[in-house]
Amino acid sequence: MQIRTLLAGSAMLALLGGCATGTQQGTGTQEPVAEPQTATYEGTLPCRNCAGIDLTVTLEGDEQAADEARDFALDASYREHPQNPPTEHYEGQWNVLSGTANDPEATVYELTPDGEGQVYYFLRLDSDTLELVDPQRRRFENGETLRLNRQQTAVSQ
Repeated sequence: MQIRTLLAGSAMLALLGGCATGTQQGTGTQEPVAEPQTATYEGTLPCRNCAGIDLTVTLEGDEQAADEARDFALDASYREHPQNPPTEHYEGQWNVLSGTANDPEATVYELTPDGEGQVYYFLRLDSDTLELVDPQRRRFENGETLRLNRQQTAVSQ
């Protein structure tokens, strides 16, 4: 028991000593902290009972981030709908899935809302275009009408 206590104490001293040494060296070459990546995609999807569904999807995080570090927000508003429903808003996590039925190299984003709401699947066509696909990751015949385009953000200086 005394050996365990001695080893634990030595390890703690080494750890604390390493922390103190690291903060005092201050060479000014500290690694920059990466800003979270944010990408916003917009498009208008077809609607049977209205003039279209304006969809905005904002993805935070990147494909290499841990699952819990990837968040999304999705807003859907209906144009000229007879019942004039309010804008739907969902938030949750997004995951990266590999492959589709026709392309094993494809990348699909799975958006899972917190609480209620449907899971959305978007095929990444390129860095600027997402296309809504079905839960089996199959493209729809009218896929070109189900695309969202990345919005460019202005960089302030």
